[in-house]
Amino acid sequence: MKERTQVEDIDRNMYDFKKDEKDYYKVDKGLTPEIVEQISDEKNDPEWMKELRLKSLEIYNEMKVPEWGPSIDGLDMDHIVTYVKPKTKMTADWEEVPEEIKDTFERLGIPQAERESLAGVGAQYDSELVYHNVKKEVADQGVVYTDLESAMHGPYEEMIRKHFMKLITPRDHKFAALHGAVWSGGSFVYVPPGVKVEIPLQSYFRLNAPGAGQFEHTLIIVDEGADLHFIEGCSAPKYNVANLHAGAVELFVGKNAKLRYSTIENWSKNMYNLNTKRAIVEEGGTMEWVSGSFGSHVSYLYPMTILKGDDSKNEFTGITFAGNGQNLDTGMKVVHQGKRTNSVVSTKSISKDGGISTFRSAVVVAKTAKQAKSSVSCASLMLDNISRSDTIPAMDVRTSDADIGHEAKIGRISDEAIFYLMSRGINEEDARAMIVSGFADNVSKELPLEYAVEMNNLIRLEMKGSIG
Repeated sequence: MKERTQVEDIDRNMYDFKKDEKDYYKVDKGLTPEIVEQISDEKNDPEWMKELRLKSLEIYNEMKVPEWGPSIDGLDMDHIVTYVKPKTKMTADWEEVPEEIKDTFERLGIPQAERESLAGVGAQYDSELVYHNVKKEVADQGVVYTDLESAMHGPYEEMIRKHFMKLITPRDHKFAALHGAVWSGGSFVYVPPGVKVEIPLQSYFRLNAPGAGQFEHTLIIVDEGADLHFIEGCSAPKYNVANLHAGAVELFVGKNAKLRYSTIENWSKNMYNLNTKRAIVEEGGTMEWVSGSFGSHVSYLYPMTILKGDDSKNEFTGITFAGNGQNLDTGMKVVHQGKRTNSVVSTKSISKDGGISTFRSAVVVAKTAKQAKSSVSCASLMLDNISRSDTIPAMDVRTSDADIGHEAKIGRISDEAIFYLMSRGINEEDARAMIVSGFADNVSKELPLEYAVEMNNLIRLEMKGSIG
């Protein structure tokens, strides 16, 4: 697989709306009902979707920015372009993708990864998907993997209407409302009952325009007894203006079904990453999250799982790396509703050069969740004396018949370990990178090989301070 952690030359990739105006369609900066209607008209929304957008905008204007997370004072929606569309149609033929866009994705390893290890790929550039394809043998199983807009105008419209922004509602928080108003792009996946997709599907999101926002919506429904691994990759070049990512992920896991959702985020360090992800799991189902968060100036990222059905399970494995100028506020929330539900949350964070890493966990156990079990573990590694790491756990247990635990620990790289590796002929920089990679091993071993390699490369680049 091609190296996807390369940081492209800024001048070569600098996006100039005036120069490239003939190749792109965009709305004005800011956020008004007229802009929302313009986006809706451009996408040919059904009436119910246009109404949802405008109602979401009303809610957005009513709500305040959350006060408990990192400051996002540097984000001014009056200077964010909410919709930037390359003037090209989505295609299932890679050769039909415009050369400049194709070149960007090829440097990121698309579509080589598709040929080697994926059942299907979606590639989004700024606000729209430019490429979407699924292998014939997977489609023949009845698996639907397409862009959300196409699916919304076809036989799956009612299914989408039933599920769209039902787990994540516009009233959840201000940026969920923003998403509901201006969302664009993303994927729709439906896996029929009993179908097991043997190799992963992947969507890759590239935000290439300075001063723009990306608001993709991913909707996945894994029906009874089905099995799917979905991979999400994200990246952006660095600019000297703020960019915004406020996507949404809604996951529906059926009875005795299983879904693994893996994410490697390599945003640039001018990015405000305010993403929302949520899953609901029926009886006997399993939801697995694997998350690697690198880059971005500020992150608010707290995937949530609702264990609705009896004997349902949730596993979360994550890592964050906060370097100079980064404040990454991440975590996980689990709501136990069914009997004998089980959740395991294991996270690791790394901080260097003054980076701030905060882990927030919330475990909610309802009265109905008899014999529920939950274990939350957080380990932090600080690489210097100027960085910071905080752990903020919350537990709300409404039944005495539950087993809930939390542990947290903070450590530093020992001089003895560095000395030992250097005595074996390894230079100090590589020795530190090896120790950090080992610290992150619980995440990398959960990823397919090529993505584990990518994550370790990202760690090495972060250690050298060369990302973003």
